[in-house]
Amino acid sequence: MAWDRNTTLGCVLGFTAGYVDTVGFVALFGLFTAHVTGNFVLIGAELAQPGHGVLMKLLAFPAFVLAVAMTRLLTLSLSQRGKPLLRPVLLLQAVFLTGFMVVGLLALPVTDTAAPLALLAGVLGATGMGVQNAGSRLVLSQLAPTTVMTGNVTQLVIDLVDILRGTADAATRARAGKFFWPILAFGLGAIGGAFGYVYGAFWALLLPIALLLLQVINPSVEA
Repeated sequence: MAWDRNTTLGCVLGFTAGYVDTVGFVALFGLFTAHVTGNFVLIGAELAQPGHGVLMKLLAFPAFVLAVAMTRLLTLSLSQRGKPLLRPVLLLQAVFLTGFMVVGLLALPVTDTAAPLALLAGVLGATGMGVQNAGSRLVLSQLAPTTVMTGNVTQLVIDLVDILRGTADAATRARAGKFFWPILAFGLGAIGGAFGYVYGAFWALLLPIALLLLQVINPSVEA
């Protein structure tokens, strides 16, 4: 598979999702910022066996939903005016992740997930990743999903089996490449996010923010 703009975007967004999700999980007592599935599971576990952090996980869901709705309205408005879509969506995500970083730094040390600044940090993180989820559907539908890897891994394994059997056509091989790179980037992002938070606390979020902004200023990103 040739390396092109879509491959780069898939890797940047996959890395960002894995990185930010892991920072949120480590810093905020198990909060998943990039997807709601994990938070549903954790909410159920918290309600059955109370520990800590259920309020933050409950707030993350409406924050995520509002972010998706906000991104949809933004893209509709831009489309009606004939404006490019991708840069504004990436910039909006970077703004919310910057808020996540700043509020997280103000919340340190995070010892109580019900503290107002900790709750706000979690909400901002979920909002930023809600924007990415919506953007993947609305603007970058040609890419493999970049936030939840379960379906990606399933499809990749199916395609790899067909490739190894020698029955794969060109489309299957191309799809395997499309799904492989975001999976790899997500995994590297998860590892990077864990180490980044251990050594840099919420300053670690500067890396995914910078990656998003580099795409915003990339002259070929809307090509």
